[in-house]
Amino acid sequence: MFSKILIANRGEIAVRVIKTCRRMGIKTVVVYSDADAGSMAVEMADEAVHIGGSPAAQSYLVADKIIDAVRQTGAEAIHPGFGFLSENAAFAKRLEEEGIGWIGPNAFAIDSMGDKISSKKLAAEAGVSTVPGHMGLIEDIREAIKISRQIGYPVMIKASAGGGGKGIRVAANDKEVEEGFPAVKAEAKASFGDDRVFIEKFILEPRHIEIQVLGDKHGNCLWLNERECSIQRRNQKVIEEAPSPLLDPETRKKMGEQAVALAKAVNYDSAGTVEFVASGKDKGFYFLEMNTRLQVEHPVTEMITGVDLVEQMIRSAYGEKLKLKQSDIKINGWAVESRVYAEDPYRNFLPSIGRLKRFHPPAEGKLGKGEVRMDSGVREGDEISIFYDPMIAKLVTWGKDRDTALDVHGEALDRFHIEGIQDNIPFIAAVMDEKRFRSGDITTAYIKDQFPEGFQGVAPTKEQELQLISAAAYVHAFFSRRAGQVSGKIAAAAKPRRDWVVILGDAHHPVTIDLGGNGDAQIAVNGAKAHSLVTSWQPGQHLVEGVLDGKPFAVKFADRTEGYLFRSRGVALRALVCTPMVADLHARLPEKPKADTSKLVISPMPGLVVSMDVALGQDVQEGEAVCIVEAMKMQNIIRAAANGKVKAINVKAGDSVAADEIMVEFA
Repeated sequence: MFSKILIANRGEIAVRVIKTCRRMGIKTVVVYSDADAGSMAVEMADEAVHIGGSPAAQSYLVADKIIDAVRQTGAEAIHPGFGFLSENAAFAKRLEEEGIGWIGPNAFAIDSMGDKISSKKLAAEAGVSTVPGHMGLIEDIREAIKISRQIGYPVMIKASAGGGGKGIRVAANDKEVEEGFPAVKAEAKASFGDDRVFIEKFILEPRHIEIQVLGDKHGNCLWLNERECSIQRRNQKVIEEAPSPLLDPETRKKMGEQAVALAKAVNYDSAGTVEFVASGKDKGFYFLEMNTRLQVEHPVTEMITGVDLVEQMIRSAYGEKLKLKQSDIKINGWAVESRVYAEDPYRNFLPSIGRLKRFHPPAEGKLGKGEVRMDSGVREGDEISIFYDPMIAKLVTWGKDRDTALDVHGEALDRFHIEGIQDNIPFIAAVMDEKRFRSGDITTAYIKDQFPEGFQGVAPTKEQELQLISAAAYVHAFFSRRAGQVSGKIAAAAKPRRDWVVILGDAHHPVTIDLGGNGDAQIAVNGAKAHSLVTSWQPGQHLVEGVLDGKPFAVKFADRTEGYLFRSRGVALRALVCTPMVADLHARLPEKPKADTSKLVISPMPGLVVSMDVALGQDVQEGEAVCIVEAMKMQNIIRAAANGKVKAINVKAGDSVAADEIMVEFA
C-alpha cells in the first residue's frame, strides 16, 4: 500500500481524504495557496507545500507546481479530490509517464468520458439513450443561435469540461443564447481552463439521478445504487439523497447495469458517477454525462452501503482487486446531504464572503432517531474567500427510512450555528419541512417552482411559534432575574416579574412565566394553559435547546440592541419582550420608511467587476445589462431596475466591490 499520498485539493474534500488516509495508516501531504495557508487541511496533514497565489490558476490548476510538491515530499501518489485537475486527462497521463500514482481512473477513461461531448458520442455508439443535442463544438453566438433553433427551445448551454454547476445556462430564446453563450465560455475558461461549449435540449420536468460505479485495474466493476440530486439552484446541487424516491428495483437495476456497461467500455478503474436525467412520469432515463472523479455527494452512498469510496479509490490505484461483489451491495436505510453554502438566501442566494466569527456545527453521531455526519474544511475564525467555491460544509444524516432521515436533518440544521457571513441554512431547513419535497415529487425545477419570487423565509407553524415565544420569554426572564439579584439572593424589592408581552414579528403575545431553579419554567401564552419548559441554556450560548411539553426543540438565538433574533428552520423573527405598558406604546410607533434606491445600481455582493457596459449620459432601459460582477467563479449580470440616464459611474472593470456598494447612479 502507498505510504504517502499528496492531496491536490483544498477545503472539505482535502480533510475528507486525510481522514481515510489516517485510518489506513497512510501519511498525507497537502498543497495550499496563499488564501489557504492557515486552513484546516494544512493543520491536519502530515506535510504541507505552498504552491502559489490565491487564484486557482496560480496554484491548484498548475500541474508543474503540484508535481514539484510530489518530488519535494516523496509522495507516491496524488488524490485529486473533485474540481481543479481531477478530470484532466493530460495531467493523469503525465503522472503515469513520470511514475507518480494517480488515485483516479486511467487517462483514456477520463479523456473518453470526462469530456461531455465525447462521452455522449460513446454512449450513443453503445446504444445508450442520450438527450438530443449538438455534439460538435460551437464557435460563436451566431452558430449557437442557429443550433439552438434547430434543437428547439429551451436549450442548455454547457461547458464541455464543466462540473459543479459552473459553466451552465438555460436559454428559452435567441436573446438568452446571445447573453448566455459568452457567459458560459467565460466561466468555463476561468473555472476549468477550457472554454469549449456545446448545446443540448433542456428536458422539461426532469429528475437528476446518478449511479455510483467502482472499478479496479483487473476488469471488475460494480454499481453502488443511485443518488437523487434533483434539488438544484442555478444547476448546482443543493440537497442530495440516497436512494431515490423515484426508482423501483427494476429501474434501479437497469440504470446500474447500463452505468457499469458504459464504465467497462473505457476500462474504468476507480470511483466514478454516471449521471442520468429521468422522467418522473414514466421513469424513462437518458444518459447525461460521466463524472470521472469522486462526487461531492458521495457521503450519502457511503451511509447506505457502508463502503468508504475514498479507501476503494486508493486500493484500486495501488492495484488491488475489488473485494466487493455486486451481491454485497445493499441499501441500508436512507441518507440525505445538504450543502451549506456561503450565500445569502434572502438576497437571491448571492455569495457572501468574510470571517466565520462563529462556526458551531451539530455534533457527529446519534441524533434523535438517526445519525449525523459532518464533512467540512473550516473552523471558527477561518475566512471564506472570493476565490473558491462557496461551500462551507456538507451535512449528512441517516435514518431507517426517508422521513426519519429528513426529520433528523431538520433537527441537525436547528443546531448548526454560523455567524460572520450569510449562509443558506434557513433555506435548506425550510425545504426539509416543505410538503412537496417531503412527498418526493421533485424535479430539477423544484426550487424555481416552489420559490418563484426567491426565498424570503417562511411563516412559523403553531408549534414553532410556541417554541420561539417560550424561548424568548425564558431568556428575558432569566436576564431579568439575574439583574435583580444581590450577592446571589433576590432582593426583596426586586421580585421577578411574571407578566410580559412577547412581540414576535408584528404579533403581541401576553405571557406569564414562573422560573424554577434548574432550567425549568412554566409558561402560559395568550392566557392558555401553562406549558412546561426544561432547558440547559445559559447566557453566552447561541442555541436555546430544551424540551417543551416533553418534545425536544432547538432555536438559534442572538441578542440584539433591541430584543432578540430567533431562527428556527426557515423562520427568522425578532422577538421583543417587554412589559404590557411598553408593548402598548410600541404598537403606536410609526414604521420607518424604506430608502428609495431606484436610481442606484448597487452591488448585491462582494466581488470583482468584470465589465462596465454603460457610459456616462447613456439612456438605459429597465432590465438592460449595466455591468457584470464575478464572485466565487460565477458571473452575475447586474441589470437596471428602472429606465434612466447614467449620471455617475463609480467603478470600472477590474475593481473590487463590496456588498451594497453604489456602482452606477441614474439621473
